[in-house]
Amino acid sequence: MNDQKRAVQLSERESVTHFLESAPILRTGSSKRSSRKIAIITAVRERRSVGLDDLVRAFGVSAATIRRDLADLEDQGLLARTHGGARTLSPASEVPVGLRDSQYRDAKLLIARCAATLLPEGPCAVAIGGGTTAAGVARALMFRADLTVVTNSVTTASEIGGRPNLTVVVTGGVVRGHSLELVGALAESTFNAVTVGTAILGMDGVSVAGGATTHDGTEARTNSVMARRAHRVVVVADSSKIGRVTTARVADLGDVDDLVTDDAADPDELDRIRRHGVRVHTVSVPPPR
Repeated sequence: MNDQKRAVQLSERESVTHFLESAPILRTGSSKRSSRKIAIITAVRERRSVGLDDLVRAFGVSAATIRRDLADLEDQGLLARTHGGARTLSPASEVPVGLRDSQYRDAKLLIARCAATLLPEGPCAVAIGGGTTAAGVARALMFRADLTVVTNSVTTASEIGGRPNLTVVVTGGVVRGHSLELVGALAESTFNAVTVGTAILGMDGVSVAGGATTHDGTEARTNSVMARRAHRVVVVADSSKIGRVTTARVADLGDVDDLVTDDAADPDELDRIRRHGVRVHTVSVPPPR
């Protein structure tokens, strides 16, 4: 191998290692294995393929540990293993809710608390969709009195359904395994039967180019009905979702009243979103200790 080719390979290897080590999701307080898996998914999605040796070097774990992680992620349909590492199946593959809960944990918690303050005082009805950040809003509201929550989220229903101070309405529908949301005609008929003051929606992408988007078409249709039945639509999305466009559109920006995100979001994209009439609320996330 000549010196020039060796230098190129070394540069690529250092680039992959730097990408993994600088990934924000590695700086969360989540469990090491969940955080590592999310970083692997992100690296494969961004770079199309990642080598086993690069992953071992970046995380400081054994090759056997990385192979187990890759096998688990392949079983979930999130990547394909190769002889020397892993490659992407789809650049927009969806992170399962079990892993997603640990991703950007601090930002999501602060976003949820901020979104909860946007609801008016006194009796009111709110629709809450699926996703970890939207579930965080539900947790922030669980001590409110005179609140009716309409949700298609299995996670949210299980967490707040037993609160005596809340009236919780759960839609029917088909459960999406990745997001634990109830979707389809039964879910849509429930939302069509009610009118709420505010809808809280978690999105996979929020941008001027695509509006508010998610990964799944059926989920998008259900969320669209939820948004149409609300007087006010609040989108909650961490900074990694800002400027991103995913498969299925839920709403145009003109249909979104408020966006709550964190201060790591692209400021230029946020300015463009504001110019479409969206009130943007940003929370400050303390640096990792």
